Amino acid sequence: MTENEHGPEAPQGLARRNLLKVNDPFAREDFANTFYAEIGGHEAFVKLVDVFYEGVAQDPVLRPMYPDEDLGPARRRLTMFLEQYWGGPNTYSEERGHPRLRMRHIPFKVNPDARDRWLHHMRAGVEALHLSPLHEATLWDYLERAAHSLVNTFED
Repeated sequence: MTENEHGPEAPQGLARRNLLKVNDPFAREDFANTFYAEIGGHEAFVKLVDVFYEGVAQDPVLRPMYPDEDLGPARRRLTMFLEQYWGGPNTYSEERGHPRLRMRHIPFKVNPDARDRWLHHMRAGVEALHLSPLHEATLWDYLERAAHSLVNTFED
């Protein structure tokens, strides 16, 4: 097509649309067919983590494990981790390196009570998403396995 068919602004408009497409995770081919995209992308993971941390903030066992007063940094790290795990942006690894979940949790006493409390608050987050049964089961299976794998003591 010629410039006259699009007018003089057409190349700029096309460039702007392409730039927006590149910055839209749902438009990027590398995210398009992922669990991350299927359940709602960034907004879904933010909601999951926000509901989870609302519970953690009130939990007498879990809250002391989070040194940041406002829980903001912990929220961000968990959101980035879950997004990356489920096929979203690699921001977590770019900023923090390999997740090393067990190593990062060693300083904390993660006993069965802490695990169960973590799962209780995470369950509220999962339910807040109103996912399809298959998506909910897939996400919950991972979260349960992850929680069980991080138990590092059986002491109270």
